[in-house]
Amino acid sequence: MEQNISKVIILGSAALKIGEAGEFDYSGSQAIKALKQEGIYTVLVNPNIATIQTSDHLADKVYLLPVTPDFIEGVIKKEKPDGILLSFGGQTALNCGLELDKQGVLEKYNVKVLGTPISVIQATEDRQTFIEKLNEIDVLVPESRAAESVESALETANELGYPVMIRLAFALGGLGSGVCWNDDEVTELASKAFSYTKQLLIEEYLKGWKEVEYEVVRDSYDNCITVCNMENFDPLGIHTGESIVIAPSQTLTNSEYHHLREIAIKTVRHLGIIGECNIQYALDPNSAEYRVIEVNARLSRSSALASKATGYPLAFIAAKLGLGYSLTELKNSITLSTMACFEPALDYVVVKIPRWDLKKFKKVSTEIGSSMKSVGEVMSIGKTFQEALQKALRMLDIGAWGVVCNPDEIGLKPDREAMLQELTFPTDERVFSIPYALKDGMSVAEIHEHTRIDPWFLHKIANIVRVEQLISEYSGGNCPRHILDEAKRVGFSDPQLATLLDSTERIIRKMRLNYGLRPYVKQIDTLAGEYPAQTNYLYLTYNASEDDIKLGDASSVIVLGSGTYRIGSSVEFDWCCVNAVKTVKNENFRSILINYNPETVSTDYDEVDRLYFDEIRLETVMDIYEMEKPEGVIISMGGQVSNNLALPLERLGAKILGTNATQIDRAEDRHKFSSMLDSLGIDQPEWSELTSKQEAKAFAHKVSYPVLVRPSYVLSGAAMGVATSDEEIDMFLDKAIKLSEDHPVVISKFLSNSKEIELDAVAQNGDIINFAISEHVENAGVHSGDATLVLPPQRTYLETIRRVKQIANKIAHNLAITGPFNIQFIAKGNSVKVIECNLRASRSFPFVSKVIKQNLIETATKAILGRPLPSNGSSFMELEYVGVKASHFSFTRLLGADPTLGVEMASTGEVGCLGDDFHEALLKAMKSVGFKFPLQTVLLSTGPLENKVNFIDSAKLLQKMNTTLYATTGTYNFMKENGIDVRLASWPDEDEASNVLDILTENPFDLVINIPKNFQKEELTFGYQIRRKAVDHAIPLITNIQLAKRFVEAVYWKPESDLKIKAWQDY
Repeated sequence: MEQNISKVIILGSAALKIGEAGEFDYSGSQAIKALKQEGIYTVLVNPNIATIQTSDHLADKVYLLPVTPDFIEGVIKKEKPDGILLSFGGQTALNCGLELDKQGVLEKYNVKVLGTPISVIQATEDRQTFIEKLNEIDVLVPESRAAESVESALETANELGYPVMIRLAFALGGLGSGVCWNDDEVTELASKAFSYTKQLLIEEYLKGWKEVEYEVVRDSYDNCITVCNMENFDPLGIHTGESIVIAPSQTLTNSEYHHLREIAIKTVRHLGIIGECNIQYALDPNSAEYRVIEVNARLSRSSALASKATGYPLAFIAAKLGLGYSLTELKNSITLSTMACFEPALDYVVVKIPRWDLKKFKKVSTEIGSSMKSVGEVMSIGKTFQEALQKALRMLDIGAWGVVCNPDEIGLKPDREAMLQELTFPTDERVFSIPYALKDGMSVAEIHEHTRIDPWFLHKIANIVRVEQLISEYSGGNCPRHILDEAKRVGFSDPQLATLLDSTERIIRKMRLNYGLRPYVKQIDTLAGEYPAQTNYLYLTYNASEDDIKLGDASSVIVLGSGTYRIGSSVEFDWCCVNAVKTVKNENFRSILINYNPETVSTDYDEVDRLYFDEIRLETVMDIYEMEKPEGVIISMGGQVSNNLALPLERLGAKILGTNATQIDRAEDRHKFSSMLDSLGIDQPEWSELTSKQEAKAFAHKVSYPVLVRPSYVLSGAAMGVATSDEEIDMFLDKAIKLSEDHPVVISKFLSNSKEIELDAVAQNGDIINFAISEHVENAGVHSGDATLVLPPQRTYLETIRRVKQIANKIAHNLAITGPFNIQFIAKGNSVKVIECNLRASRSFPFVSKVIKQNLIETATKAILGRPLPSNGSSFMELEYVGVKASHFSFTRLLGADPTLGVEMASTGEVGCLGDDFHEALLKAMKSVGFKFPLQTVLLSTGPLENKVNFIDSAKLLQKMNTTLYATTGTYNFMKENGIDVRLASWPDEDEASNVLDILTENPFDLVINIPKNFQKEELTFGYQIRRKAVDHAIPLITNIQLAKRFVEAVYWKPESDLKIKAWQDY
């Protein structure tokens, strides 16, 4: 190891976004653990306040600041580190590091880049250099050329011949890439792409080739191993982050596997990578010809998957190699008996499937391709591909029960033409369409012809269809044991069997247990059972005859995780789960966690005593519960996924720890909750329970539009909507009724121009022990997960805060709450109304805990375990600084989606920054999610008249800062009349030489402010075109009038030089 490194700075990846998500919290946390083990002082820069890595128990110092060159230089100047790690924070950290090197900052302060040298990173990121490097060792790459302009892109495309693949340099998650079939498509794609990059790569498109990946580790002594090889279920052309991935690969021949492994090692050695990297291949299934597509000289989402799939801690080892260790000196921290230079061998199959949330967006394209749109992923483990595939499809939590017998017939198409369209140009539902194609009489060969999915996988799906038909023959009667056993071995769940046998899940469970059919617990040991494993890294399978470990032999507590990341349930809940299992451990129980998300820290092997990498579903949780015999289950940490199991688990005899299930139902069921508030005399918006559209419309006319429609038991406002007319009521009701047939839909008066306030708290036996109140910058009507949060509140009356506290006490007492809870309020003047109450941790818990520096989850877990707790004395109102949480939106990746905010959540991640005052914290947070200042050129399109009047003072501030203002016609006329110097950006249907869309394309804007006129219109308006153009050309966009005003004020009053470089610990 290098002796002169005593302080290292680590760059995080900032907010979670599509293509760069929780996997970097996991790899960064492992890197910090590795450095601390060596006694190195660690400094982390990451504004993502919801992550584990920004917790007090990991890095020695945490800066919640933007990962941009100017701020990082400030931290380097202040901290004087010896080294810097760039490969643990995704593309954000890597690009920032390259920029710091280019500006000479690293050299100036004498900071050494640990791990892969900068010159090597550049060689892998710059497409032209990369191709030249591989040509030197005769490694094949797709025929391609780099282009620096739209003209040269067109020229190259025509020389190579269509179709061509376009990729961006220095980008992540296939950002902006795509297949182009003609000149028009190249022009459109290239002109958008140059907003993000200086260089494009135009290459031959290898349609129908397989995509295969290897994770490779190399040390500075040239020792090199491959840790995991994986193959995509989908052929080339679908980004690996959008594809189903299988490890280890199932369809490669032995010679193909070894040939590609040799090339991987040769390439990585030639490039000179130190640490971990991932190499992607295209492989021709007919001739064994290959091409190297790319090498990522950093940890990627594939490396998080490979770590979890093999049990080999890639990020931890990579950090050690960056310090100069060799592979032969390091132990594998999972087996504790083998060295890190052993290549893992697997005696099980792992399947990863992406989770998309495309239905949340208006007008989004659902076709999947070379650019990532998925927001999360799941990983399942089984002894066979079929078992793992069916498990993984259930884990997605989209209502699917497996490959077949799904509710709502997911994947069924109206006719053969639509089916062929789905097979050839896939959407997120293709895997569900394949069984229907088989039942419709298509052969495996035909399906292969259209999908280019390897026949081996298709035959396995055909076998699942065969078993489905076999079981359905026993519908309504008794199913013989051997058939039930076969069904279980290929991954059928109890609900699937209940559908086929025309029975209920409960009866199937009873029959299965009477037959003595239960899953067995297996251990992942990375070396296929050759060496004794020390790990408690477990999964369930029916393809076994004994358990690998002793079950139920200690006093334990099960914590349910949060499952896949999706819009509305993300890394915040992972933070809650990790803190809960830590507390369970400290209170002397064996901690057991069930979770299946490979991107998380909670599924790391050393966070918990027993990790079940398996489904969070009634059947599986009960199987584990009955084997482990715990003291009880904690369901309030994993968001809505685990909370929804409250009543079902209790009915089957499981003990729920904390608030009891009946009370959870009283808060979740909209009708019961609203009735309870009425009986307590607590004010709420006028409401009514829906039984018909007629009644709904009558109610809406009585209280006058707008009204809010909301189903029960949902997270992130799924299927919620603000209706402003009778037509819109019809539209939302169709959506909502489908979502919650067993639970009521409630309609209430929507209060516009009101303030929204949140309370996050912990109670024990109905008494509040600790709490904090934060306010939203935006008025009510923006989902709390998308809103900008401020703590302590800056613009809320003290009387309002007093009332919020009183109401919270009443509710906590009435529901006898024990554990974490969150209540949302709406305030206008001094009147306070309750919108909803969640009897679980909410997504603002990590933000609140880190701002007030009191871990509310630790307190909540102790309350749940019945430990006596004193009431908290200090008040969040006494803080001498302000915290601001801002949301990150990934609209750029969601082609066609309308980038507006409403009551249904749209953001994929968040940041939280601190400042001595509100302006400082807001600017740091806005900069962290991509906003730019100073504001040199701004476009205004402010919508209704009251907004124009509202914004006039802010427009004057912009003018004082010498900002060039453009405005659309109505806003232009209004601003002109009020003496503001503004240029006209006319609407497309007005006869002007250049309109607003041309102006946006031709000029560099720093900000677009576009306030939509109404809540939910779905038509293609000019406003939508402006918003989409801004997003497609990487121009920061604000669509909320309150946020626009606060942001302009902050930029005016707080010059950038006044933003302090101050660590979280120093506030």
